[in-house]
Amino acid sequence: MIIVDTTVLVDYLRGTQNPETEWLEIEADRKRLGLTDLILCEVLQGVRNDQEFRQVRTELQRFALFETGGEELVIAAATNFRTIREKGKTVRKTIYCLIATFCMMNGHTLLHRDRDFDAFEEILGLNVIHP
Repeated sequence: MIIVDTTVLVDYLRGTQNPETEWLEIEADRKRLGLTDLILCEVLQGVRNDQEFRQVRTELQRFALFETGGEELVIAAATNFRTIREKGKTVRKTIYCLIATFCMMNGHTLLHRDRDFDAFEEILGLNVIHP
């Protein structure tokens, strides 16, 4: 399963052209795509009006939705944050730790456009799509 991060979804929904949104456009019907509840929340928080909210929610229903959270994930995410920090890099937000750790724990690949995931790939082996 390929988890599509907020950074790619927002660009995709806005019609922004970049390698990740082009990959998504081409592969959307060929690959198994998903998102986490945290990603869904981030995307929907950015919507400005009720009509657009309903449209975006409907569009995102085509992706498999995974629930995250729980003690196991948060402890693993905190451990991953600490490991990355010990290697001299800093992840800016907790949500990146949760999403990356969820992907690693469940064997998912991540499609993203955010440098905070790079440390997870370089140091911890997060599987990432590079279009």
